[in-house]
Amino acid sequence: MTAPKRDLSMRGWTCKARCAALMGMLVFGHAALQAQSPEPQAGIYSCVDAKGRKLTSDRPIADCMDREQRLLNPSGTVRAKLVPAPTLQERADAEARERQQAEARSLQAEERRRDRALLIRYPSKDGHDGERAVALAQAAGATQAANKRIEELLADRRKVDAEMEFYKKDPAKAPQLLRHQIDDIAQNIVVQKRFIGEQDNEARRINTRFDEELARLKQLWLAQARPTPVAGNAKKAP
Repeated sequence: MTAPKRDLSMRGWTCKARCAALMGMLVFGHAALQAQSPEPQAGIYSCVDAKGRKLTSDRPIADCMDREQRLLNPSGTVRAKLVPAPTLQERADAEARERQQAEARSLQAEERRRDRALLIRYPSKDGHDGERAVALAQAAGATQAANKRIEELLADRRKVDAEMEFYKKDPAKAPQLLRHQIDDIAQNIVVQKRFIGEQDNEARRINTRFDEELARLKQLWLAQARPTPVAGNAKKAP
């Protein structure tokens, strides 16, 4: 029994097809790598390295990657300058400066918003003075009510003292209710006096706030009253 003959022509064709496909893949891969890695610009690269030597080359100079390189035209004129990549510390410093500048811009924007709000709320000094008077009147009213309450408590204390006269010789025999009333009245007077002190501080805060606002408003009102400059040169009438 003879062995079957192999189709050598078909086998040869398959090998050729595979080889052609492989070569195509290699060519495509090489083209893709070239597209991803751009060639340096044609010209003359020049720099002075760390040792003070002036170097030139037709491509970026490796010994000057940490310093500026100049790309020259054939005539010797400077076409471009290649700045070295920043170090980690330089990048950190640049980011810190950017943050500071962003914060400064944010503060300036916030100040402009406050100024606009002040001008809208207080277009004139009369309105600002009127609102100050209202705020101070509220604090004064609260202080007046606290003083009135102290007078009432003192009147209650006088009544209790009159009842305690019966136990002057032996205060220990006084009813516990009377002794509690004396303590309660004393504590309430302390509370009212503390409240009066808080209202005095509130009045000072009110005046401080309105004084600061008024100083800023005077500047804003003055700037608002200035005539707006007209763009371009105004033509004089004949």
